[in-house]
Amino acid sequence: MNYIVIEDEPLARAEMETLILEVSDLELSGSFSNVPAAQLYLKDHKVDLIFLDIEMPLISGIEFAENLPKETLVIFTTSYPQYALKSYELDAIDYLLKPIIKTRLAKAIEKAKLYHQLLANDQQKNVIASSTSEFILIKADRKFHKVMYADIKFIEGLKDYVVLHTTCQKLITAMNLKTIHLKIPESIFHRVGKSYVVNVNHIASFDHHTIYLGEDEIPLGEVYKESFFERFGVNLRN
Repeated sequence: MNYIVIEDEPLARAEMETLILEVSDLELSGSFSNVPAAQLYLKDHKVDLIFLDIEMPLISGIEFAENLPKETLVIFTTSYPQYALKSYELDAIDYLLKPIIKTRLAKAIEKAKLYHQLLANDQQKNVIASSTSEFILIKADRKFHKVMYADIKFIEGLKDYVVLHTTCQKLITAMNLKTIHLKIPESIFHRVGKSYVVNVNHIASFDHHTIYLGEDEIPLGEVYKESFFERFGVNLRN
């Protein structure tokens, strides 16, 4: 899986390339200081993943991402948290705030690799077969899996797919997060972001920005905070 970096600050660009090399086996195909230079490169080269700064001269990262083909994956890298909502509207794989932490970068790359594999395998036949009050039956990897709700820690949306993170495995099926959310009981699951639904029984702790489920950390979306805090009887202003 190859990638390019688009970042107008030379030092930040070099640091990003070094971090990616340290946490992954991705292949660097190009490095650019502005969007027009990257656009010229993309005319003749196929790129799987773009690490994209947002505030840049000439053309912003957001404007550039709006016109990329669906199969080109994007991880935004920026110092400005106010662009997070827009990045999710563009179905970016992830949104990394500078200074970028290695573990956070590694998770973003893992998500990108997973979705890239899904596109390559074309798993469009994976669907929900049925659901009951205690479990959901989904088709994944050419098999039907009976998944108990109690075993699901959280569900992650990846564009046209969802990943069920259970206590013992990950299951991937082709549907959007909204569809599966309608199939599972509200008494157990809560939507906490554009890309996440969590099992409230697996929550160990939370603050105004993050939900902690053991070793997993789930970002709490701004527009979902009020309903989430209300569920636990906590004043959002505390």
